[in-house]
Amino acid sequence: MKALSKMKAVFLSSLFVRFVFYLALSAAEPKVEAVTTTEKLKSFYQNELLGCISELEHLKSELKPDGINLEVIKQVWQKARFHFKRAETILAYSDKDSYKSLNGPNLLIVEEEDLTDIKKRQPFGFQVLEEVLFSDQLDLNEAKAVVNSTSNRLKLIVNNFSFKNFKTQNFLWCVRDAMLRVAIKGISGFDSPVLSQSLLESSWVYGSLIEMMDFYKMQFSNASLYEQWQMEILQTQAVLEEGNNSFDLFDRYVFIKNHTHEQMKLWQQTVVDWQVKFPFELAVKNSATNLFSKDTFNLGYFSDPEYMKTDPEVVVLGKVLFNDTRLSKNGKMNCATCHIETLAFSDGKSKPLNLKRNAPTILYACLQQSFFHDGRAGSLEAQIFEVFQGENEFNTTTEIVESLVTSDPYYRATFEKYFKTGANELNVRRAIATYVRTKTPFSSRLDRAMRDEGVELSGEEIMGFNLFMGKAACATCHFAPLFNGTLPPYYNDSELEMLAVPETHQLKNAQLDPDLGRYDVYQTPQRKYFFKTPTLRNIALTGPYMHNGAYKTLEEVMEFYNLGGGIGLGVDPEEASLQTLPPEPLKLEEDEVKALIAFMKSLSEAQYEKD
Repeated sequence: MKALSKMKAVFLSSLFVRFVFYLALSAAEPKVEAVTTTEKLKSFYQNELLGCISELEHLKSELKPDGINLEVIKQVWQKARFHFKRAETILAYSDKDSYKSLNGPNLLIVEEEDLTDIKKRQPFGFQVLEEVLFSDQLDLNEAKAVVNSTSNRLKLIVNNFSFKNFKTQNFLWCVRDAMLRVAIKGISGFDSPVLSQSLLESSWVYGSLIEMMDFYKMQFSNASLYEQWQMEILQTQAVLEEGNNSFDLFDRYVFIKNHTHEQMKLWQQTVVDWQVKFPFELAVKNSATNLFSKDTFNLGYFSDPEYMKTDPEVVVLGKVLFNDTRLSKNGKMNCATCHIETLAFSDGKSKPLNLKRNAPTILYACLQQSFFHDGRAGSLEAQIFEVFQGENEFNTTTEIVESLVTSDPYYRATFEKYFKTGANELNVRRAIATYVRTKTPFSSRLDRAMRDEGVELSGEEIMGFNLFMGKAACATCHFAPLFNGTLPPYYNDSELEMLAVPETHQLKNAQLDPDLGRYDVYQTPQRKYFFKTPTLRNIALTGPYMHNGAYKTLEEVMEFYNLGGGIGLGVDPEEASLQTLPPEPLKLEEDEVKALIAFMKSLSEAQYEKD
């Protein structure tokens, strides 16, 4: 206990020294005009990019065929990464595509626009370089090639970036994106696949935030608000640095509650204090103060604004259509056939009758960028159209649908009231999609605990959350708070993964399920057996699991992941060569598996749980 108290005293003393230093530094600065603030920001960004390039060039010079010093390489790598992380806040906002390349996983990049426009690119950037440099056998030629590609992209950015249209609102968005990126990806280890130093790197991000915030000190009319930011950022930075000493033991649950959400509130206060008016909203609403809330996400961001409807009567209309069997050709099937509300909008079957894939829940379906297990539809309306057309689903026609809605008095009157083009097939789909978009309750025990609404998670559930977000690496694919594969903080892409899921629940000599997944859409060989990462919200209520329903229980699912996916279960390595899930066993203990399952159960909405 004495040692612990001494550590705490040292920690607080260090924090106080930092705080006093930054207050003194800030007080010494004269009042500056907005344009000067922009120039300071530009200079800061440019210097960090140039520093990163310089260290990468140094790194390249250390990759000598006549012998290398791994310790020196690691030191130079750390410096390059340090500069990159300090530039990240602006880079990720101003050049999203470059940032994704520079900080993406070591996986082949496949872009499929249509059958005539399929692009494939080898990955490069810092995650790739980390795996190459610190693998068991360092390939000098490969390492140099990745360093070159990374350095060249950064040089391109330096030569082309402009702050011409960068306003105060853009800076505030940058700051919020950085905070959310750390909370959702940084503390999960997403950025540092080998060295597991993402907590340290996240502290570097906060170090850059405190410096950039200082450029805007004169924007604050409330001096105490500026000081609150300084203290909060310093505390966060110190917590992350301390947590880096033990990645697996870092308390991510407390971090998000005590720091991320506190910063979101400070951000809101700053918007008011600076009198900023945002011209539009991104994926996360400008008014959001908590990640785990129904009011966090802007539904309009995830859909075509032309199709968006929010009228309560249209929601009711969509619900009636959702349950109307007359929309199907044989008059026996409706949306609720496979999406049963009492089963959290799943159906409890491995596969619906005559269909080859498991029926996913519609809960939170609207908060993604692609639909179906193979991601072939780009909107809810397009997804509904395919269900209408599907031979083994509604098997209906536009004529059948329009005949129904024009002949039914309720349908005809409601469509004419709320849709300019009246009762037609497209508006039927729009109405159903409007109903589906209301299915984002955010009312699970985890949500209410994160919002401090009188609910507390058990110690086991919190342990499970921390494992999910850390050691078990679940959150590197299922990103909180949606727990699906839509990439935060911009939410403009829903990921596909290859897990090498077996045909049946086998623990040894497993046979790969023959469903080719995404390959069937564009016939891209590098997309064989790829499937969209689904939400894990209400996962305890929506089994069986995986695209083929091979696993009946969460215990079986955890066994699959704990052993290393299909390869770990003995699937032919050649067939599973594209597996994106690391094939190494997670080595989770029995109590850790139980904790993970307990956490996943905390994602269930009470209204769908059975008594």
